[in-house]
Amino acid sequence: MAEILTKSRARNIFYAGSLFFVVIFVVLSVHSHRYVVNVSTAGMPLTDEVRLGKHVWERHSCINCHTLHGEGAYFAPELGNVMTRWGVQEDADDAAETLGAWMESQPSGVEGRRQMPYFELTAEEVRGLSEFLRWADQTDTKGWPPNEAG
Repeated sequence: MAEILTKSRARNIFYAGSLFFVVIFVVLSVHSHRYVVNVSTAGMPLTDEVRLGKHVWERHSCINCHTLHGEGAYFAPELGNVMTRWGVQEDADDAAETLGAWMESQPSGVEGRRQMPYFELTAEEVRGLSEFLRWADQTDTKGWPPNEAG
């Protein structure tokens, strides 16, 4: 025999269901917090040079042309793994020297060709930018973005 759903039973079902989902939400939030705090994706520490490089990246709006871990414009190459592609991800001095030389060698004034603007960066800013790109390169992105060819 079917029972009738009274107001008090409906209210109890609502409260029990709400409590159940609040408990689930809290448990999942705690789990996520522990994962984020305890499982770092950074392959190298966040130093002052890395911070300086990020400021250089932002000040010159590099993301307007380049992508970094799949975020940004697709006008110029992905830079999330550029240091690995260049083979300098392990040595900060080689990375800074290679980046500086690469930026200096970019042609300008060539009609009909995509061109990187010339930024008058100091040696310290080039070093910071290379450290930021090394930091980004060593960040564990769990395979994202897929960029096998480089």
